Amino acid sequence: MGSVNKKLYDLIGGRPTLNRVHKIFYDKVYAHPWMKQYFKHKSQEILEKQQSDFMSSIMGGPRIYAGRTPKLAHQHMNVSEELFELRRIMLSNSIREAGISDELRDQWLAADGKLKGSIVKASVAECKRAFHTQEILDFPKPRNVA
Repeated sequence: MGSVNKKLYDLIGGRPTLNRVHKIFYDKVYAHPWMKQYFKHKSQEILEKQQSDFMSSIMGGPRIYAGRTPKLAHQHMNVSEELFELRRIMLSNSIREAGISDELRDQWLAADGKLKGSIVKASVAECKRAFHTQEILDFPKPRNVA
């Protein structure tokens, strides 16, 4: 494991690496028949930037994320264990495609995985609207998706 004093943010290569990984990742998300349904009305570029801002903060980089907490941002989305695992696999593949070592990829995934408890729900009954017209997002897994 790298220098004890070095932050994961620095070890991965900082903001340029975050941006590269999140571009690869969201390209996959927006092309995936199940995942893309949750982001129909969201700008991919904005999500990439927000995710990079957020991960910078939790990896020891600049704390510039000013959005909602993961729990609040996902409260209206029924994210199952299966969907979260699919996301983890897609993120893992994106990190690898960006040329990050397996050791640093594992550290990245560990940091990201700490968010699971704030996002995953046992059922749609756990979803909440931030405002009364907000749509609850709950999409069944398409039959043709492995």
